[in-house]
Amino acid sequence: MTPHTVDKTPVTLLGLGAMGTALARTWLAAGHPTTVWNRTPARAEALAAEGARRADGPAAAVEASTLVVVCLLDDVSVGEVLAGTDLAGKDVVNLTTSTPAQARTRAAWAADRGARYLDGGIMAVPPMIGVPETGGYVLYSGPRDVFDHHRDTLAVPAGATYVGEDPGFAALHDVALLSAMYGMHAGSAHAFALLRREAVDPVDFAPLLAGWLTAMAQSVHQTAAQLRDGDYTEGVVSNLAMQVAGTPTFLDTARQQGVSPELLTPYFELMRRRLTEGKADEGLTGLVDLLLR
Repeated sequence: MTPHTVDKTPVTLLGLGAMGTALARTWLAAGHPTTVWNRTPARAEALAAEGARRADGPAAAVEASTLVVVCLLDDVSVGEVLAGTDLAGKDVVNLTTSTPAQARTRAAWAADRGARYLDGGIMAVPPMIGVPETGGYVLYSGPRDVFDHHRDTLAVPAGATYVGEDPGFAALHDVALLSAMYGMHAGSAHAFALLRREAVDPVDFAPLLAGWLTAMAQSVHQTAAQLRDGDYTEGVVSNLAMQVAGTPTFLDTARQQGVSPELLTPYFELMRRRLTEGKADEGLTGLVDLLLR
């Protein structure tokens, strides 16, 4: 214990993959007494050299701190690692990627063992941890008082964003945001494929693509407002009829460039379906409802 660690909340971290190691290092650097454990003990050696306390097993690690952070491979691993530990009186923060249903089940599981539970979704990659200017953050859901109690400690590695009392909401927001990311990557992959056989430098094209995606990203605000208010025609400047009429050009261009349209055709099919329902004056918001089963 040094003056730097006085009054700093002790943290236990279970799981020292790339993300767990990055988390541990930021808490150590900020002066938090940090206990670590990993199935492969060698991963804890570097952290021990930096001042972490290396626990012999999960039970000893959990015993060391009231705040227990879990960052493991999957939900099954969480159950296996915590199975033989005493969670009574502990505040468990689970940063393991999971589904909303798994998070809700895990919250009930923790409560049955006398623990308070927060679920988390990390919106960052390891190099962003501890570097505020990168914009990384972690979503948290569960009891508000638990989040408020630990907010300062949780905000050390990355921004801490609370999304609701429902323990499944962090996972839900996490997967929703990542799903949008993959959709963006899909569109970008198609765009680069169209240029691949041409004398176009992808490095020169990239700023145009990034700028266009940034500009078009603002449309999510209109989509959100339309979903909330129920009027899918409000503020529409490019209606569905016009957009569907333009889709053959995209498909013909792909064919002419020798590019598979498989990343575009499912979305275009949803557009056509919505149009056949008589929604010509809408924009694209109605496609959200077509996805609901």
